[in-house]
Amino acid sequence: MSWRMIRWTTMAVYLFMFLPIGAVILLSFSPEQFGGLPTHTFSLRWYDALRDNQAIRAAAHTSLVLGAQAAIIASVLGVLASMAMMRFNFRGKQFINAILVMPILIPEVVLGVALLLFLRWASVQRSYALLLMGHVLITLPFVILVVQARLAGLRHDYEEAARSLGANAIQTFFTVTLPLIMPAVLAGMVFAFTISFDDITATLFWKSAGVETVPTQIFAMLRNSISPQINALGTLMIVLTVGLPICAGLLARCFKRGRA
Repeated sequence: MSWRMIRWTTMAVYLFMFLPIGAVILLSFSPEQFGGLPTHTFSLRWYDALRDNQAIRAAAHTSLVLGAQAAIIASVLGVLASMAMMRFNFRGKQFINAILVMPILIPEVVLGVALLLFLRWASVQRSYALLLMGHVLITLPFVILVVQARLAGLRHDYEEAARSLGANAIQTFFTVTLPLIMPAVLAGMVFAFTISFDDITATLFWKSAGVETVPTQIFAMLRNSISPQINALGTLMIVLTVGLPICAGLLARCFKRGRA
C-alpha cells in the first residue's frame, strides 16, 4: 500500500469520526425544531432553552461538582501512589502497580457491574458517595500514569541536594519534588475531570435515583424524544472537554517557560 493510499485512508477515517460532531455543532444553531443541513439562519434559541431547563442545570451542577471532586481526590491519591511506586522498593511493587492501572484495561460495563454487585453483596446502597468512589476508581490510573512518567524523567539529584541541606522527606517533597512535577499533576487532574465529566457507562450503574449527570441526562432525553436542546448541550460538552485540555496544555507551557 502506497503512502498516498494511507494518507487518503487516514483522512477518510477522520472525516467519518468528526463530521457527525460538526453536524451536531451546526444543528445546535438552527432555530428550527427539526432542522437539517445546510442551515440558512443562525440562532441561539436552544441555548436559551438550556438555560431555562432546570433538569439540565441540575445535571450540569452535579457533573461539575462530581468531576472536580473526583479530579482532586484522584490527583492526591495518584501523586502518593506514584511516589511510592517510583521512589521505594518493596515486595509486590509491580503487582500493586498493575492493580492500580488495571481499570484502564477493564471495560467500563464490566467494572460498573462488578462494583455494583460487590456493594450489593456488602449491603451498600447506591449513593452519591458510591458514584464519587467509582469515578475516582476510573480516573486514578490516568493520573498515576502521567505523574509516573514525569517522575521517571526527574533526576534524583535535586531531592538528594535538599536532603543533604537538612530537609526531611516531607519538606523535600513539598519544596522540591512537588513543584517539579506540578505540570504533570495538573495534566492528570485535567484528564481526570474530563473523563469523569464525560462518563456515562459506569455512571448508569452507580448513580442513585434522582441523581443525573450531563451524559445520563442526554441519554434520558434521547429515550423520550429527540430534542434540539441535545445538540446545544452536546456542543457545550464538546467545547468543555476539548477546550479544557488545550487551555491546560497552554498554561503548562507558559508555566514551564516562566520557570525556565
